[in-house]
Amino acid sequence: MHWTSENIMILLFAILALGSAIMMITRRSPITSALFLIVNFFAISGIYLMLRAQFVAIIQVLVYAGAIMVLFLFVIMLLNLSSEKKLAENLTYKKLSAVILAMLLFSSLGITAYFAFKGKFQTMSPNAETLGSIQTVGKELYTTYSFPFELVSFVLLAAIVGAIVLAQKKFE
Repeated sequence: MHWTSENIMILLFAILALGSAIMMITRRSPITSALFLIVNFFAISGIYLMLRAQFVAIIQVLVYAGAIMVLFLFVIMLLNLSSEKKLAENLTYKKLSAVILAMLLFSSLGITAYFAFKGKFQTMSPNAETLGSIQTVGKELYTTYSFPFELVSFVLLAAIVGAIVLAQKKFE
């Protein structure tokens, strides 16, 4: 592996994403966790930018860091989690054994992935420059994946209608 400035930037974004993910799950305050999740979304978006997938990076920021995080913050505020005594947890042997087993699982997964991909991807694909562009994503979305795209739109439409029906019953 050659240490170019792009590789160093991807590594820095990956470290930032990993660090913010760890900070997100270890914080007691839900608001602080949500802020670290926003940092994580921006770090992942930076990785997408460094991989020349501009469209995916912008969608990452707009959809996740914008819309989904607003939804999370509204839910946190509606639940009124101001008292942190409700969030206090005790460390039991079950939780400790779960953490140890999870670390063993992820380390074995990492070792397996390392040896599975070691030396396989030495050169970049010739069409890697166009894979993340808007034209390629749009072409694949409306040609190859048109049926799943339409199916998802009907599922979302059903969810919206269901939410409206449930909201009307609540206000009546």
